[in-house]
Amino acid sequence: MSRDDFKALPLQKKIQILYADGLFVVAIRYYGYKINLYLLGDDYIEVFYNHKLDRIERIEYLNRSHTRMKFYLDQIQLDTI
Repeated sequence: MSRDDFKALPLQKKIQILYADGLFVVAIRYYGYKINLYLLGDDYIEVFYNHKLDRIERIEYLNRSHTRMKFYLDQIQLDTI
């Protein structure tokens, strides 16, 4: 499935695809959201969960130039060789 095809899907279908075929990587807290990062094929996808509203608000491809990347990188620890 292409990025454009995935982006065009309704939110519920995106959720189904991610939970069935995606690989959970890490979760971060960012302002009012808990953001779960998934790997789907070769792409990273963010799932924005709003705690106050108790719902997933949006699902987007990871923007690697966003300042949120620091939060993800802080969660990843590489063992020394």
